[in-house]
Amino acid sequence: MKNLLIQSSILSILLIGSMSLVFHKPTKLDTPTNTFVFAENKWVDSVFNSLSLEQKIGQFFMVATHSDRNESYYRHLDLLIKNQQVGGLIFFKGGPSRQAKLTNRYQALSKVPLMIGIDGEWGLGMRLDSIDDFPKQMTLGAIQDNRYIYKMGFEIGRQCQRLGININFAPVADINSNPRNPVIGMRSFGEERENVTDKAGAYMKGLQHQKIIATAKHFPGHGDTGSDSHYTLPVLTHSTDRLAETDLYPFRKLIGDSLTGILTGHLYVPVLDNTPYLASSLSSKIVTDLLKKQMGFQGLVFTDAMNMQGVKRGRTAVEANIKALIAGNDVLLYPENVAETIKKIKEGIDKGRISQEIIDEKVRKILKAKYWMGLSKRTNIDSKTINNDLSSANFRALTRDLAEQAVTLLKNDNQLMPITALDTNTFASISIGGGGINLFQQTLSKYASFNHVVYAEKPTTNAEVESLLAQVGDAKIVIVSLHDTRRNFNRPFTITPATIELLNRIQQKAKVIVSLFASPYALLQLPTTSGVICAYENLPDLEAVAAQQIFGALPFKGKLPISIEGMYKLGTGIETKALNRLILGLPEQAGLSFKTLSKIDTLVQKSIQVRIFPGCQIVVARRGRIVFQKNYGTLSYDNLNEKVTSETMYDVASVTKVAATLQAVMYLQEQGAIDIKQKAAHFLPELIGTNKTHITLEDLLLHRSGLVAFYPKLWENTKTGGGGLMSEYYSSVRDSIYTMQIAPKLFAKSALKDSVWRWIVQSPLKKPVNGHYPFVYSDLGILMLQKVIERVTNQPLDEFLGQNFYEPLGMMNTRFKPLEKFGDTQIAPTENDFTYRNQLLRGTVHDQMAAVYGGVAGHAGLFSTAYDLSILMQMNLQKGLYGDRRYFQEETLPTFARMYDGAHHRGLGWDKAPQKGESVFVAASASPSSFGHSGFTGTMVWVDPTSELVFVMLSNRVYPNAENTQINSQRIRRKIHEIVYQAIAEHE
Repeated sequence: MKNLLIQSSILSILLIGSMSLVFHKPTKLDTPTNTFVFAENKWVDSVFNSLSLEQKIGQFFMVATHSDRNESYYRHLDLLIKNQQVGGLIFFKGGPSRQAKLTNRYQALSKVPLMIGIDGEWGLGMRLDSIDDFPKQMTLGAIQDNRYIYKMGFEIGRQCQRLGININFAPVADINSNPRNPVIGMRSFGEERENVTDKAGAYMKGLQHQKIIATAKHFPGHGDTGSDSHYTLPVLTHSTDRLAETDLYPFRKLIGDSLTGILTGHLYVPVLDNTPYLASSLSSKIVTDLLKKQMGFQGLVFTDAMNMQGVKRGRTAVEANIKALIAGNDVLLYPENVAETIKKIKEGIDKGRISQEIIDEKVRKILKAKYWMGLSKRTNIDSKTINNDLSSANFRALTRDLAEQAVTLLKNDNQLMPITALDTNTFASISIGGGGINLFQQTLSKYASFNHVVYAEKPTTNAEVESLLAQVGDAKIVIVSLHDTRRNFNRPFTITPATIELLNRIQQKAKVIVSLFASPYALLQLPTTSGVICAYENLPDLEAVAAQQIFGALPFKGKLPISIEGMYKLGTGIETKALNRLILGLPEQAGLSFKTLSKIDTLVQKSIQVRIFPGCQIVVARRGRIVFQKNYGTLSYDNLNEKVTSETMYDVASVTKVAATLQAVMYLQEQGAIDIKQKAAHFLPELIGTNKTHITLEDLLLHRSGLVAFYPKLWENTKTGGGGLMSEYYSSVRDSIYTMQIAPKLFAKSALKDSVWRWIVQSPLKKPVNGHYPFVYSDLGILMLQKVIERVTNQPLDEFLGQNFYEPLGMMNTRFKPLEKFGDTQIAPTENDFTYRNQLLRGTVHDQMAAVYGGVAGHAGLFSTAYDLSILMQMNLQKGLYGDRRYFQEETLPTFARMYDGAHHRGLGWDKAPQKGESVFVAASASPSSFGHSGFTGTMVWVDPTSELVFVMLSNRVYPNAENTQINSQRIRRKIHEIVYQAIAEHE
C-alpha cells in the first residue's frame, strides 16, 4: 500500500504509512510526489508569510464552542475568530445542521482556514443530537475481527468530512487496567495491551483514510488512575518498566503505524517528571523528551482540555497555556483567556524568553497539517440534507454489524442457548431499568410466545420482588434484562439487593438467563444463574442482537475485554452456532439499498389513497435476514384507528395451497406415506368407479386432473330458490347442532362438510384433449389433496400442520379458524358478502368453498402474517432446514419447485415465474429458479434461490368488495416485487 505523508522540512507528520490492511481495499491515496510537495510548500509559505506574529500565535488555540446556544454567544465567537485569528474550533453539544451553518459562518470570518474538531470517541452522536451512537470502546473491545473497528473509523471519518470536521479526538488508547477508574472505564478497549493497541490502530486508520486527524489519548496513559483529571490531578505511580510495558505500549505502536495526532493527558507521573503537581501535559520531559524525541512522534500534539482542574493546580489559565506550549504541545485545546495568552507569548518572544524559531516551526507544522486535511481549498458545507447523509443506511447497518460481533455469552449451563424448542407457556422476561417494553423484549417475541414483565426502575423492596415473581408465573425459562440508561458510564451501575434476591428466587424454580446492558464491571454484583450475557450498554442494536442470539438466529462471538475478579477471566466468551433462523437485520447487511426499498413506501401509500387496498404488510428477507418489514394503512377504510401491525392476520386465500397443503404433501412424499405418481383413489376409495378414478396426485398438483376450476354448486346447494340459506344447514346462533362457523354470525351443521365432499366427488370433469386433460387451475384438486393428507395422517389438516410446521417454526399468528384463538380486532376484514353470507367477513374465510368446508380447506382458509409466512418460506428456501430442525430432506423442495409445465409456469404445487410474457404479480427480474404463489385476497409469497430472496405481501384488497381488482390491473404486487430486485441491483 502506498504511503501518505505530510511533507515537512522541519517536523514531518507521518501518516498512513506501510499499512498491511488486507481486510480493506483502500481508496487511492495521495503519493508525496514532487508536485504534491511543491503545492503544499507554496500554500504553506504563502499563508505563513501573510501572518503577523499575533496571528501566528493564534494558530495554537483550538477554542471550544457549541451549536445549541443563542446569537449573542455566536457573535462572541465571531469576534474571537476575527480578533485573535485562532487556529481552530472544537464543537461540543449541538446539532448537525446548526453546526454546519456555524462552521460555514466561522470559516468565512477566518483569515486562515480553521481546524474543526470534535470529541467523538463513539461517533458524532457523542456530542450531537439527531445522530445515533456507535458502541463505546469497551463494547468494541469484545469484537474479535478488527475489520469492523476499521470500518467504524472509516464511517466516522466520512461523517466528519460531511460535517466539515477535520480532527476527531479519538481513539482512546488507554489500557483500563484499573476497574475502579472513574474517568476511562467504558471509553477504553479493555485491559489487554495488544487488544487495545490493535483496535486503536484500526480505528485510527479508518479515520486517517478519510483525511481526518486521529488523536490517540491520553498520553502517557490514563488507564490506571483512581481519580478524574476533570476535577483533580490524577497520580500514576507506575515504575518505568511497568509504564513502558503497559501504558506507553499502545502509543509506541501507533506512532510506528502512522498516527497523526496525540492528546496529552493531565496526569502526574513522578517516574517521568517529579516536579510537584506538574501535569504531564505541561512537562517538557514528557512531551518533548519522551514523546517527540525518544518515541519519535512527529504528528500534531494536542493538550487535553485546558479548562480542566487537573492542569491548573495553582496556575492561572494564561500560565498553564504558555507552559503547555513550551513543554512541546502544538495545539491548546479548550483554552481560556486566549487574548491575554497571545499578548503574554508575544511579550515573551520580544524579551527573548520564548524562541521565535520554535513558534515558526509550530505554525508551519499546523499549516502543513491543514493542507493535508484539505483546508487549502475553502468549501461550503451543504446543510440541507446533512441529517440524512450522516445517518446513512450504511451507518445503521454498520452499528448493527458491530453489535452482532460484540455481545458476549459468559455462562451457558447445559448449553441452554441457543434455545431450540419454542414451546408455548415456557418463556417469560423481566426488564429492569429499561423503561417500557423495549426492543430486547420486542425481539424476543419474534421467536417465541412470551409473558413480558416491565419494571422501569430497580426493585428495592420485598413486595416488589413478590410482585415480579407472581407476574412471571410458571415459566420454565425466564430472561432478565438489566439496563443502564445513563449517558455517563464511568459511575458504578448498582444492582440492588432486591434484584439479586429476585434472581435467586426465580433460579430456584426456573432457568434464568441474565442479559446485562450495562458496564461489564457490574457482572461482579450478579448472583449465579443458568445463563449470563454481557451486552455492555443500553443501545437498541445490542438489544436486538442479544435477543436473536438467545434463539440462535445469530451466533455469540464476543470475548470479554476485561477480567471480572473471581468470576470471569480476560477473553471469556462462549461461541455458539447459528440455527438457521431468520435474522432481523438491515438492507445493507444483505446487499440491498435501503434508499431504493423506500420507494415501496410511495407506491403503497398511493395504492391506499386510491383504495386499491386499505392496508398491507410487506416482508423482504435476503441471505437469511429480514431486511424490510413494514405495515401500512388500516384494516378497513371505516376505522382509521385500526392500524395494520406486525400481528395483524390476513386471510391469505390461495397462498394456503403452498403454505399449508403443499407443505404436508412434500413431507408425506419424502416419508414414503404417499407417492405423487399414485392415484388419488388409492387413498380415497370413494373415488373408485367415478370419473375421478384415474386422477393421480401429480395431476392434482399440476392442475391437469380435468377438475373444474370453480364449483359454486358447493354452496349454491345450500341456498333456497329465493337466494336465502336453508335452515336445514344453517343457523345464526352456534349451539350443539350448528357447530361449524361459516361467517362471524353464521353457523352450520358439521355434517355439511360431508355433503360438500360428496358433491366434490360427484363434480363434473373437463373434456380431455388428445387423451389428456388440459391445464385448468382448480381449487377442487387441492381440496382432494387435503382429503388424502387427512386420510393418511388420520388428522385434520390444521392439526397436522400446527404440530409439524407452524408451532415448531414459531409461527405464532398462523392458523385456520383464527377466531378460536384471536380476537377479531387482530384480523383484517375481507368482503362485505351480500350474495351468500350477508355480512362482513372478519376472521372467517372469504372463499365460499372453503367456508362450507368448515374453514379448513386445502386451497384456502389459512390466516397468517407476513412475518410468519416469511419464516415458512425461508425454511423452504433453505431446502427444509430451519432452527435446529430439518423439516424436509434437502432434495425434496428442489424436486417440487422445478419447472414441470413451462407453458403454464407450474411446478409441483408451486407457481413459477413465466418464461414468456408478463406476470400480474411476479417481478420480471425473478429468476427461473424462483417459486411461490398468489392469493385472491391480494396476497403473495415468492422465493428466489438465485437471489437468496423471500418476498411476502399480504393485503385485503377484497375489502369491502371483491370486485375491486385494481391490485391486478395496476400490477401492484409485481411493481413492489420489482423494487426489491432494483434494491439489490442498486446496492452500493
